[in-house]
Amino acid sequence: MGVVVVGAGPTGLAVACALRAQGVPVRVVDGAAGPATTSRALGLQPRGGEVLGRLGALGDLPQRSVGIGRVVIHVGGRRAGELRVGQPTKLVRQPGLLVSQAEVEARLRARLGELGVRVEWGTQVTGVGQDGDGVVLSTSAGRVDAEWVVGCDGAHSAVRKTAGIGFPGVPLVEGFVLGDLRVELPLPSDAVGVWVRGKEMFSAFPLPDGVWRFMAPAPGVAVEDVPAFLAAAADRHAGLQIGADDEWVWTSVFRIHRRLAETYRQGRVLLAGDAAHIHSPFGGQGMNTGLGDAENLAWRLALVVSGRAGHGLLDGYETERRPVAADVLDSTTGLTGLVLGESAAARVVRDRVLFPLIGLAPVRKLIWEQASQLKTSYARSPFGRRPRVGDRVAEFARHPGFQWTLAAPTGNACASVARDLLDDVREVHREGQEVLLVRPDGHLAWRGKAEPDALRRALTAMLDR
Repeated sequence: MGVVVVGAGPTGLAVACALRAQGVPVRVVDGAAGPATTSRALGLQPRGGEVLGRLGALGDLPQRSVGIGRVVIHVGGRRAGELRVGQPTKLVRQPGLLVSQAEVEARLRARLGELGVRVEWGTQVTGVGQDGDGVVLSTSAGRVDAEWVVGCDGAHSAVRKTAGIGFPGVPLVEGFVLGDLRVELPLPSDAVGVWVRGKEMFSAFPLPDGVWRFMAPAPGVAVEDVPAFLAAAADRHAGLQIGADDEWVWTSVFRIHRRLAETYRQGRVLLAGDAAHIHSPFGGQGMNTGLGDAENLAWRLALVVSGRAGHGLLDGYETERRPVAADVLDSTTGLTGLVLGESAAARVVRDRVLFPLIGLAPVRKLIWEQASQLKTSYARSPFGRRPRVGDRVAEFARHPGFQWTLAAPTGNACASVARDLLDDVREVHREGQEVLLVRPDGHLAWRGKAEPDALRRALTAMLDR
């Protein structure tokens, strides 16, 4: 029966690609009639691009994206600061990509098709039932049986609701509007513009094909009034004139929430992406956090489905990924409150402290590396020799291919142990007498002397065998 993934957004498609790369039978169902064409999320951070690269789904996205080198901030109509982004550091070697979520999904669908799977559109999930042996989905297309179900069906997840998993949280911003507009503007094409004035904010993002995205908080504005509201905001804040004949490609009205699922697993039902956590779009972390969930869950689930690991291996998914989501919720909530100036004190800090500071090189580096998500580590202790178990191992994380990597002295017997317990293992020569075993998601699973028995004991414990 394999795995059924519910939801064909970036997270669901990435889960399916990673599982298929490990040889797991997969079905992907989605209640929509077909693929979304609107841009929605825009930011593919360096970690997100790395995940797509490992899955063989990055393709030409770097060439199709807009290169953003800076965020230019204005307060009260005057330039107040500039945050340079995308600059190489010791940690971050590749820039982030400003590219439509629709483009990311298209690349993932193409890769999934190469792996022999097509999305089953128009299949709405209405119920989830399970026992010790499997899961039964009630859908608009009939009954669907599976060994495991992964709910990647967004903030209003039917899988989460019917599985009885709580989703506590609070609204952060009651009304927010955005619009994608095809127009020529007298703004630099390599910069995001942000204008703040008291409690008001307006921002403009350059997109491919001559499109610009406008965003602003706007409580009480109806979707049909978004073009007029954003045109007025563009004029008031940035002096931009929008004509009546300019083409609005897409508009949307939404509320910003912060919510975190009480658990990521209920028996044979698992959650990932927006079905497990939602937060403010400030900082461009949403799509990337979901992609991180996808690869972390997929390698574990692949081992369980193949019979190489016990169900206990899946407990590590929530243990590692839920704290990451909680940190993202906290950071994006704080950033939202600061940028929108929710109080007089926040506006003073924002205008007189935060914005002037972001031009400083140490601050810029800190912000950029944190936003990249490449600092994510699952190490249990801050102490120990690097890389620690749980750390991202950069030299192998950038390798294409979603598979285990064993770095060991040539001819060492640890390789046969790894293949015996894990099956698909890439071998890399490493000088010295120490062995590194790196997970498919680029994080260190084990390090130790080149002693096969020690590796076997460690893997047997990890795999819950």
